[in-house]
Amino acid sequence: MDLKLELQKKADLVENALEKYLPKGNDPQSLIFESMKYSTLSGGKRLRPILMMAACEFVGGNVEEVMPFACAIEMIHTYSLIHDDLPAMDDDDYRRGKPTNHKVYGEGLAILAGDGLLNYAFELMIQATLKNDKNLEKKVLAMKEISTASGIHGMIGGQVVDLLSENKKIDGTTLDFIHNNKTAALIIAPIRAGAILGGANEEELEALTTFAKSIGLGFQIRDDILDIIGDEKKLGKKVGSDIENQKSTYPSIYGLDASKEKVNELFHKSVQVIKHFGDKSEFFIQLSDYLVRREY
Repeated sequence: MDLKLELQKKADLVENALEKYLPKGNDPQSLIFESMKYSTLSGGKRLRPILMMAACEFVGGNVEEVMPFACAIEMIHTYSLIHDDLPAMDDDDYRRGKPTNHKVYGEGLAILAGDGLLNYAFELMIQATLKNDKNLEKKVLAMKEISTASGIHGMIGGQVVDLLSENKKIDGTTLDFIHNNKTAALIIAPIRAGAILGGANEEELEALTTFAKSIGLGFQIRDDILDIIGDEKKLGKKVGSDIENQKSTYPSIYGLDASKEKVNELFHKSVQVIKHFGDKSEFFIQLSDYLVRREY
C-alpha cells in the first residue's frame, strides 16, 4: 500500500465534504461563515477524519455514513486551533503558514468562529442522525465519544491544566495528563467513533483503542520534539515557542534523546496490538510509522 497516496485520497474526500457542509449564504452574520471557512480550509493533514474513516473501514463499515461525523471532528479540531492561537492562550501569528484567524478577522470574531465551529459540528452530526436514524444507538454513542473527548474530561480539561502549568516546573504525571487529554483524546475519539459507527466487535474496539492511545501520546511528544528541531517552513509556524513560553514538554523534563525513545516505544506498542488482524492492519501500521517520523 502507498500510504501517501491513501492519505491524499482520504484527505481529498474530507476536503470535498467540508466544502459541502460548511455554512454558506449572504445572511447578516455571513462574515462568521467566512472566518470559519478560512481556518477550516487552510490546509492541514486531516488526520482525525482520516482516522475515523480508516477505523470504520477496518471493521467493515460504510465510510459514506461516517463522513458527517468525520467532518465534525475536523471542525472541532479547527475550533481548538483558533482558540489556541489567541493572545490569551498561545498568542501565535501563523498557523499552517498563514496568518492566524484573529490576525485576519480580529479577536472577537475569531472567538465566535471557534464557538461557531464547535456548535456547528454537533448540528451536523445531529442532522445526519435525524436524516437517517438507522443504527441510531451507534450514532449517539459516537457523538458521546466525540463530546467527551472535546470537553472538560478531554481536550478542554487538558488545556486547563496546560494553562495552569505555564511558567511552572511540573512532573511527568502532570505532563502525561496534559498530553493525553489536550491532544490524544481527540485522536482516540475519531478512531473509537469510526469503529463504533462501522459496527466493531469488542476485540476490534479494544485493540483500536489501545492503538489510538499509543499514537495519540506519540503524536504529541513528536510535536514537542519538532518545536526544538523542526523546520519552520515545513511546520508553517515558529519553532522554539515552548522554550520561549517556558512550557514543560517531554524534552524539557526527560531530554531530547529520551523523548525520541519514548516515541519509538509507543510506535512499537501500537504495532503489536494491531498487527495480528492481518492485512487490514497495514494502513494503521504504516500511519503509525509516518507519525513517528513526520517532519511537520
